Amino acid sequence: MGSVISTLSTSASSQARLQPQAYSLARDGDHVIRWEHPPQQASVELERLYRKQRLAASFRLFARYGFDMGGAGHITVRDPELKDYFWVNPVGVHFSQIRVSDLLLVNDQGKIVEGQGLLNQAAFTIHAALHAERPDVIAAAHAHSLYGKAWSSLGRLLDPLTQDACAFYENHALFNDYTGVVLDLNEGQRIAQTLGSHKALILQNHGLLTVGRTVEAAVWRFIALDNAAHTQLLAEAAGKPIPIPEEVAKLTARQVGTEFGGWFSFQPLWDRVVAEEPDFLL
Repeated sequence: MGSVISTLSTSASSQARLQPQAYSLARDGDHVIRWEHPPQQASVELERLYRKQRLAASFRLFARYGFDMGGAGHITVRDPELKDYFWVNPVGVHFSQIRVSDLLLVNDQGKIVEGQGLLNQAAFTIHAALHAERPDVIAAAHAHSLYGKAWSSLGRLLDPLTQDACAFYENHALFNDYTGVVLDLNEGQRIAQTLGSHKALILQNHGLLTVGRTVEAAVWRFIALDNAAHTQLLAEAAGKPIPIPEEVAKLTARQVGTEFGGWFSFQPLWDRVVAEEPDFLL
């Protein structure tokens, strides 16, 4: 396929410029009181490279967490210039082997306009609808993780059982109309509409889906949502869990469920992948 953009090289100098160091801190004396926003890149080209690097790293992380069920699972990020296009993994390449150069750029008609490989039709059906329905969403993550699948079969939202689970309190939804592999564009639209303004969706009898305004937030949320599902499954198997009271859960959600919080929580995982699997940057 012909290239529609000029892709930056992943030189050492470019990588250094893209390290997450430039976020803003508001301070009161010697005490940090809040983080304000993730780093902003100086150009569209740098932002594209930044997003692609974080996307490739995210697949390595999904492999580490065991979110690699056969050919299922996909993470997408909106292109910063061609805003109706998104970058996605090629189907059939194991998450643990994905590199920046493997990523596909797909337009809103499902055509690969940059990259070599095969497109997962379900990935296009789900993600194209999400990106169209939610202009604020930069990235979306979906996989058939073990605990997410198990919890999805119950057809319930998660309860605020722990501080971590509160990140999703009143901010996730349930899509309870499983009809098979998502290949119909109408079903992709219904999934996007059910997600609404939320940041996460439980796909009944299917798995989990999360979104964010950065790749980092979307991916961290998926990891955290699967962890919350695992926690509730264990708690209910052991006895009758005691939920956090509603007002405290709402407060905690505001404290731990922010976009910046998702971005920041991803940073130690990024550092580890860069140190241990730097080939993903190629």
